[in-house]
Amino acid sequence: MRFRNPIALLGLLPLAATHSLGQEIPPGFLDPEPILQAAEAAIGTENLRCVTLSGSGYSGLVGQQRLNGYNVDWPRGELNNYTRMMNWETGVMLETFDRPPGQNPASWKYGLGWLGGTPVQQHSRQRFMVNGEYGWHQDGPEGEPVAARPEDAANWQLDMWLNPHGFLKAARMPGANPVATWRWELGEMGRDGPTTTPERVRIVSITVLGKYRVDATVNSEDLLQRIHTWVPDPVLGDFNYEHEFFNDSYADLGDGIRFPIRWHSHQGWDDNYQAQSINAGHNAFGGVFDDIRANQCPDSVTVPDSVREAEFAVTVESEEIADGVYLLGGSSHNSVAVEFEDFIAVVEAPVSEQRSLAVIDEVVGLIPGKPIRFLVNTHQHHDHIGGLRTYMHIGATIVTHRLNYDFYTRDVLNYAPRTLLPDMVSLWPPTELAEGYYYERYTENYVISDGERNLNLYYVHPLAHVDGMTIAFLPGEGILVEADLFDTHVPPPSEATAANRSLHNQVARLGLDVSTIVPIHGRPAAWSDFLEIPGLAE
Repeated sequence: MRFRNPIALLGLLPLAATHSLGQEIPPGFLDPEPILQAAEAAIGTENLRCVTLSGSGYSGLVGQQRLNGYNVDWPRGELNNYTRMMNWETGVMLETFDRPPGQNPASWKYGLGWLGGTPVQQHSRQRFMVNGEYGWHQDGPEGEPVAARPEDAANWQLDMWLNPHGFLKAARMPGANPVATWRWELGEMGRDGPTTTPERVRIVSITVLGKYRVDATVNSEDLLQRIHTWVPDPVLGDFNYEHEFFNDSYADLGDGIRFPIRWHSHQGWDDNYQAQSINAGHNAFGGVFDDIRANQCPDSVTVPDSVREAEFAVTVESEEIADGVYLLGGSSHNSVAVEFEDFIAVVEAPVSEQRSLAVIDEVVGLIPGKPIRFLVNTHQHHDHIGGLRTYMHIGATIVTHRLNYDFYTRDVLNYAPRTLLPDMVSLWPPTELAEGYYYERYTENYVISDGERNLNLYYVHPLAHVDGMTIAFLPGEGILVEADLFDTHVPPPSEATAANRSLHNQVARLGLDVSTIVPIHGRPAAWSDFLEIPGLAE
């Protein structure tokens, strides 16, 4: 008997075809139609048009870990008085919640999307909305709508379909192309507790929003217990993105409708013990949302004109702050280029490849005829390393503290294919990537020099903010470059923070003669301005 290529089945068979041509499904695959029908009947999908759920939960600060290590999860924040409304018919989702102000970017909801150097949250009440391809947020009940970056809006739109009813509705949409398989699974410890007898589960895979391949695990009770996909991330590439649901948490809402009240979301692999990667962060969102209202659909959320017309062009504004020293700004994050006799060193490769390519072009124009020989990395937070691979692509040596080395070489600077957002390294991988020529790791200090100009690098410790932090100092100019230890895009604190004190103490201990401080977030400032912060010496 001849069977169709299973790979062809993944992309070509529409729902009706897989059902009517069941005899042609190859070994290992199943007809998805009976699985979908049983799952729809189990939770009353046809009877639910929209839903509103409320409760309290937590948020995971994806990419803001203090270190990458054994059983180290993303740092957690709180989501109080949380409410989510999802209307699958109109493609609208609205989330509101309370959280303490002054601790995170106002544009960050939870999980992915943290971008330092942007306006800090000022009010407790937060609103995040998505309508089709547009997303926006409001800081406070009367806050102005602020457009979300396209990549954030795309993830928010995807979230509307990564729940049992959303998935089953998406499976009936044109272009979904459901395909099914099966396997035996032991229970997941966090969800099911210890298990010794495997259960036969079915996995249905569909295409959502025309680009995401999303799979749902359906258990023996015809309930969806896991919904999984990948999203593009400039640091980790094709990034695991999934929600898990518990059998006993499906609440009966009447009219045959059941909906889960306990939510548990992973962004990053659930890899506490570093079996596959150095990074172990994964818990990004969850909670108990037991106040659920079915089919109480509010009026449609209109996209504000300011959101619809928002642009996100990459701009680089360069400024020579000393002879041969250039600030590359115009964004939430700065880079600093330093000219040497026959090469260039750049401090920081933040945000994304798109940003770094624009900075590189600007640097090459400012200092023609010299290669960018070194890229100095300050620390491992993801909004500060989105362009590391870009500098690797152009042949720069990445200088970083040794505590960052394993994470970078295993998880970030690797040969792994990037199918959702291909970058330079994945498209044109250099032969030497695996040879280790592209790295310089140091322990306490490191010097980049041409015999005339020195760029001194120092490890900042102790520091609660992150481990493996580097500051860069030009002794000839008295310029200190630092990240996250003193930001000038916000007013100076009324009392020194722990990060402020760590920077102050490190500079004093090293005896550095600093005249100008150049933050990665904000404008350069006089060192004397920094010294005016109360409580620095405590």
